[in-house]
This record gives sequence, C-alpha cells and structure tokens, in this order.
Amino acid sequence: MTASTTVPEKPDVLSDEFAKDPHSYYKVMRDHYPVLHDEVSGYYFVSRYDDIARIYKDSDGFSNENYGFQMEPVIGKTVIQMSGREHTVNRQLITPALRGNYLEELLPQVDDLATEMIDKFRTAGRVDLVEDFTKWFPINVIVKMLDLPRTDLAKFHEWYSSLMAFLSNLTNDPEIHAWGMRTQQEYPAYILPIIAERRRNPGTDLISRLTQAEIEGEQFTDEQIKALIGLLLIAGGETTDKSIASTLKYLIQHPDQLEAVRNDPSLATQALVETLRFHPPVQIILRTTTDDLEVAGTVIPSGSVVGCVNGAANRDERRFEDPDTYNIFRTDISIKQAFAGSADHTAFALGRHFCVGSLLAKREAETAINQILATMPDIRFADGTVPADAGLFTRGPKALVVEFTPVS
Repeated sequence: MTASTTVPEKPDVLSDEFAKDPHSYYKVMRDHYPVLHDEVSGYYFVSRYDDIARIYKDSDGFSNENYGFQMEPVIGKTVIQMSGREHTVNRQLITPALRGNYLEELLPQVDDLATEMIDKFRTAGRVDLVEDFTKWFPINVIVKMLDLPRTDLAKFHEWYSSLMAFLSNLTNDPEIHAWGMRTQQEYPAYILPIIAERRRNPGTDLISRLTQAEIEGEQFTDEQIKALIGLLLIAGGETTDKSIASTLKYLIQHPDQLEAVRNDPSLATQALVETLRFHPPVQIILRTTTDDLEVAGTVIPSGSVVGCVNGAANRDERRFEDPDTYNIFRTDISIKQAFAGSADHTAFALGRHFCVGSLLAKREAETAINQILATMPDIRFADGTVPADAGLFTRGPKALVVEFTPVS
C-alpha cells in the first residue's frame, strides 16, 4: 500500500489571511498550484522561478498590455507597456538619464539628502524609520532630479500612493478607482505647465533633459514626459522605500550580518540583493498572454492576465539553496548581474523590460543603509517587537520603529 498524499486547499490570493502572511502560502502554490487561477479577478498566478523567468523573457508570448488598464487611465501610456520599436526608442530616450552621466552627477546629492534627513533624528534615540525616512527619501531624490519644490512632497506621495492602489486594485474597489481618477485630473494640471516651461527654457534637471532628448529624430511629447514622471514616482518611490526598510529590518534580525555590513559598507549591496530575493518589494508583476500558452501543465487562454509572483519565485527551492534563510553571503546569486536584465532574482523582472531605474535604486539603498548603520551603532527594534509587513502587490514594513544610543 502507498500512503495517500493530501493536497492542501487552494490558497485564496485575495483573502486577508493571504495578505497577512503570503510566504506561508507560496510553497503551497509552487508545489501544488504552480498556475493558480483566481476566479474573482480572473488572473492566473504563476509561482515557480523557471516559469516566471520564461514569462518575463518571452516578449512574443507575454505582453505588458495589462498596464493599459493598470496605469494608463491615471498617468497615460508609458514605456512599461510598450513593445517593438516603440519600446526600444522610448527606452533609449530614458536610459541616459537613469544610467548615464546624469546619474553620476546626481549621486553626491543623494548622499547629501540622506544625511540631511537623518540629521533630523540623529539624536532622538527612537524613530520610525519608515515614517521619518524611507517613505520620503526616494521621493526627495526624484524631486531633486526633477527640480520641483520640496514643499510639494506630500502631493507627490499622494499621487504615487493612489497610482499604486489603482494598479493593484484586483477587486475593483470603487473608492480606489475614484482616488485614481482624482489623480488623473490633479497630476497633469500640476506637471504639464512645468514641462512646457522647461521645454521653452531648459535647464540641467531631468525634465529639461527629457524635453531635449532625441533618438532617430524622435522626441518625447509633453504628454509622454508627464506619463514617464508618473512612472518614475511609483517605480522610484514605492519600491525603493520598501527595499530600504526591509533590508534594515532583516539586518536587525540577523545581528551577525548587520555587523558585517557595518564593518564593511560595500556589503550593503549584498544585503540589498538578498532582500530583493528574500522579500522583493514588488511581490507580483502582471503580464498578458498573446496566445493560448501552456505553463506548468496548464493552458492559459490568450488575452489572460498572468500574475508573476516574485515573492514565491525568489524562494523556490528548485532554484535557490535554503531559500527561506536570509543570507547576504549566499553563493547562488550573482551580485554583479543583480541590477541587469540577466539577474538571478526576479524583483525587477527580467529581459527587455528589466527596471531601467535599478541602478538609481541600488545607490539610494546603499547610501541609506550605510548612513543609518553608521548613525545607530546599536540599532534595535523598539520594545523588541519585530515590525509586521503589509501589502499584496508591493510589500514591506508598515512601520520600522527602532531605538538606538545617539552618537555624540
């Protein structure tokens, strides 16, 4: 006789229980439901590493058309949903600003912004690093890049929060839809006059550079720049915020690794990469099938929305050794390739649509991690309480309250 194997119940991806602790369900998905069809949203959630890597790299079988309803209604059409020559040209127009000389010029200012923000609580002895630092640091960097008033930071945070909610609104919540529609009106009214003025009188800021950029005789329109800046707010704000907060959280939980980073600041990169694997800030990225396609034995119909569950893929024991252990010294992931389209983790997607702003995110996180650790030599969770995470599409600590002895 052979013992019968009980198949666990199919996880409800939209349930409160799933949102509280998705990692407890990810292994069930990988082992028993590698393609999980959710009847409420109609989406197909894929959880194994090899399947997700294939989806990201197969630009013929899987498209980014889903961003047409996820983002375009709020900020307009962006490079993230383009394909073919349109995608190539737009990406070539963007890349120099986020990976070229301009980025090198910006980096010292990134360091200065971090120092300025940390100085405000350097002697406090207790601080919520999410509310007082990680939530605002990436937006400060973007506002600096765009040469916009820092007094408008709250507006930018409101707009990118509404866009993130709209993007991940699987249940079609009418209040979230209405929030996105308000941003659809408020954001263009604010940014389009600024873009028009920079086109007339360009400076050295990113908006001015985008108005002047040209590839094969093509330039960005004001509407395209508006959409791109909206994308930059959400991609550069929400995800970097959560990457930094999560990395600090896991280092505090692993004091030996924290001390290693403190003693060798270059290891901050390894800590960030391990966080991108262990607990990616973007847990789910969507794609759309362009034909009937088979994934893990399941045929996904043409035109279906596919949820690539990065949080599950990056802990797939078929790909990573001891995947549920946070280890900045692991040898089964390349640090050199971690911020390129050939990365081992899936946090930034893979292939042609790999996040073009990954190098900026890398530098922001390195700066933040090293400056925080240098400022707080005995950093610890306040009251010994490990902070809880929140979010389905993007996920990170809701708060990160720490205590430390101020350095004189």
